[in-house]
Amino acid sequence: MAMADDQLSRNIGAVLGPTLIAVTLSEVINFGVWTENIPALTYLNGMMLFAAGLAIVRFHSRWRPVWTLSITAVGWLMLAGGVFRLFFPTAPQAEPGLAAYAFIALLAALGAIMTFKSYVK
Repeated sequence: MAMADDQLSRNIGAVLGPTLIAVTLSEVINFGVWTENIPALTYLNGMMLFAAGLAIVRFHSRWRPVWTLSITAVGWLMLAGGVFRLFFPTAPQAEPGLAAYAFIALLAALGAIMTFKSYVK
């Protein structure tokens, strides 16, 4: 990976990693907020996920099996989640359960890896 590519990955990871940690922890604490679906807020969330995911996918498409792959993968997940929420804002949201908590744990772990790799040389 070229030096500029490495710096881009570190810059994105330095923002995305702590954001994933904060969001996943807050979702575990406040999981109940998804029991009452407000379509306008779901749609707004979809717009933000779509825009952020598209930016990551557009500027960071790294598919080699190193830590930077997690940035690209999360970008695609954000893009897909944003599209889903934009087109289906009234759809039921995730309910507490093993699958939901496993997905949240995966995102938190990816956030921790990104944060570590971005801030520790």
